[in-house]
Formats: sequence, C-alpha cells, structure tokens
Amino acid sequence: MKNVILPDHPLIQHKLTLLRDKNTGTKEFKELVSEISSMLCYEATRDLPLKEVEIETPVAVAKCKVISGKKLAVVPILRAGLGMMDGVLSLIPAAKVGHIGIYREENTMQAVQYYCKLPADIEERETLVLEPTLATGNSADAALTLIREHTKKPIRYLCILAAPEGLERIAQRHPDVQIYCAAVDERLDDNGFILPGVGDCGDRIFGTK
Repeated sequence: MKNVILPDHPLIQHKLTLLRDKNTGTKEFKELVSEISSMLCYEATRDLPLKEVEIETPVAVAKCKVISGKKLAVVPILRAGLGMMDGVLSLIPAAKVGHIGIYREENTMQAVQYYCKLPADIEERETLVLEPTLATGNSADAALTLIREHTKKPIRYLCILAAPEGLERIAQRHPDVQIYCAAVDERLDDNGFILPGVGDCGDRIFGTK
C-alpha cells in the first residue's frame, strides 16, 4: 500500500524480535516500545522543511539548519499509546500533546470513545497519532476521524505492528494518512489480536496481564 512506510533498519527489526518474545518482562518491554517509537518518529519527520540561520560557535560564526516553523502535535491513543509517547517526545520535545481514550468493546470489537483532549491550536499543527498495534483498525479509524474534524493539516499514524485488515481499513477510510510501521504481520485471530503479534500491548506495557 502506497500510504504505508516500513523502515527496514536492522535495529528496529532486532528490537521488534525482543518485543515479541513472551519472556520479555515489563521493564524491558516498555523500553523497547519507547526505542522503536523513537526510530519511527525519526522516519515520520524526515520531510520536515529546514531554514538557514546564523549562530556563533565557541570559535566562529556558522550558517546552520533548523526546522522551519513546523508545529507538531503528538496524540497517543489511550492507553497503550502512552508507551510510545516518551520515545517520540525525546526527539520532538516542543510538540504539544493531546490524548484520545478509546477502548474495544469485547463482544463487538467496536471502538468506544471515552476521552478526548486535543491541543487548543490543533488546526495549526501536523499530528502524529501513536498506537502500538493496528489490528482491526477500529480505534485508529475513530481517532483519525475525530482529529480530522479539528484540522486539515497532515496526520501521520505511527504503530509498531499492523495487521493487513487494519491497514486496509485505514487506506479506505483515511487515504491521506501516512502510516509508519515496524512490521506487517500475517492476520488477525478470532479475537481481533494480531498474529504472531506481541499479545496485548497495553497489558505488557503496564504489567496488567
């Protein structure tokens, strides 16, 4: 799919293997999610425009590059998206942060929104939406629809793992959204979990298995 970018960096693949391992504990799992998220953010911000400025180093005047006036917002989908936030903000600490709370209704697998707080100037900002796994695409669809009601600026969706079903849904519903993903897995199981996947990412991040 043309709206999906899969960074092939060896470090991402190595860390993703450790993330998948059922024997990886909560502390290491959190660290891996954060580290992979930083690498995805690096890719997602590759096209930010630069401008030239003049500064003084300790020994001379230098003409250097800085990001040119881009305003960014970071919006994790609660709760698992919180695990990605620190890794992203370590690269773009000036970004404003919003939160969207969505849970999956167990019987229907439909997304239920219970919280939304976006930056007041979201309409002026390009947005990075964070969610570790794109499974059915229900929660991503709901979050992206909500954000699009507030801004016409570009939206990028960062996830660690995706299922083909979720990618197809976002491609159909939000063709203008660029997806950055560490890997695309085989399929969903009958319960809507990605196979082979990483299990329940929220439970593994917060130790609530």
